[in-house]
Amino acid sequence: MMSRIAPILDYETSELAPLFEQAEKWMGFQPNDGLIMAHKPNLLISFFTLAKAVYDEGYVNSGLKRMIGHVASLSAGCEYCSAHTAYSAGKHGVSEEKMKSIWNFQTSPLFSDKEKAALNLALKSSIVPNQVSDEDFDELKKHFCDAAIVEIMGVISLFGFLNRWNSTFKTELEILPKKAYESIKTTENA
Repeated sequence: MMSRIAPILDYETSELAPLFEQAEKWMGFQPNDGLIMAHKPNLLISFFTLAKAVYDEGYVNSGLKRMIGHVASLSAGCEYCSAHTAYSAGKHGVSEEKMKSIWNFQTSPLFSDKEKAALNLALKSSIVPNQVSDEDFDELKKHFCDAAIVEIMGVISLFGFLNRWNSTFKTELEILPKKAYESIKTTENA
């Protein structure tokens, strides 16, 4: 499937070259959604700054951040982002077995209570209208400080943008994330 807007391919000669070098270093490939954003350079620069702030070291484990993005993307129905988060979760130490069970995180023994609280927030806040309750926040606060909860919502909100962006543009999926997603896809999360 081709994207509805063609990605920029001559980025190596633009002011965006350093961003794409960094993206390839982090991801192992050039992300097509970023290459589409490159049509509006300041949008890409701002997005890159936001993504870096969300994913840089913080209070929340990097593997859990990828699982949060994955659940948010699955519930939004964005295959592009679901594939990217499946791929990056594996790169950050999340087992394939855990990723195959992620849609059943609430009852799976593979997930800790801490992970379940964060993934529950990702699921319920990604549904429209938002389904997050005060009880959900009470459970989160048993496991996370306020700064960590803000960090978790940063991941969820980042994927709110990416899910809409990639679903609307029908961004073409790259090979590495596609393989990772196909290896964990089950009938529950397909």
